[in-house]
Amino acid sequence: MPRPDRKLERRRELAPVLARAFADLGYRRATTAELAERCGVQEKTLYRLWPDKRAIFLAALDQVFAESEALWEHLASARGQSGSTAERLLAYEAEHHGEHRLYRIIFAGLSESDDPLIREALAGLYGRFQRLIQGQVERHRRGRKRASDLDPALAAWAIVGLGTVANIGRELELLKARERARLLGEAGSRLLEGD
Repeated sequence: MPRPDRKLERRRELAPVLARAFADLGYRRATTAELAERCGVQEKTLYRLWPDKRAIFLAALDQVFAESEALWEHLASARGQSGSTAERLLAYEAEHHGEHRLYRIIFAGLSESDDPLIREALAGLYGRFQRLIQGQVERHRRGRKRASDLDPALAAWAIVGLGTVANIGRELELLKARERARLLGEAGSRLLEGD
């Protein structure tokens, strides 16, 4: 009897380690030898799971969204919390956004956006974040007495932009933690309400 193919399972196991490795090293400095070492596997193992370094990087980009989505789903399902899910997610992100530095993978990808597959993956990643946030904005605004002038899709893009600015502020030490929290919390709340 043939052995079951565990490639998908193995990819899922290694993706978080690979994401952190790319966050630390960037795309160009990350060699497959270094990636394998961080994963505790031989380099040939990575090549059995992915055809090349670019495919490994694309998996790491997917991991960024997967981790954010899982965390947001957990926060959204928490019982006994006050405020809308959007308000709770915004409050959490105001406090914790960028802590794991996975945004650095996205920044590394932007420097490789002349590669069509990386460009497509980044566009898809930003689009998924925007749609997820847009859904939360729409749910938050339902049943509100005052209608908002700001389209939920644009509000979501602006919130994505706030997160990006907060990450730049963290990375370049332009904004202190308290300032980043205020940026995301206060400006994010206004966008959420459509002010």
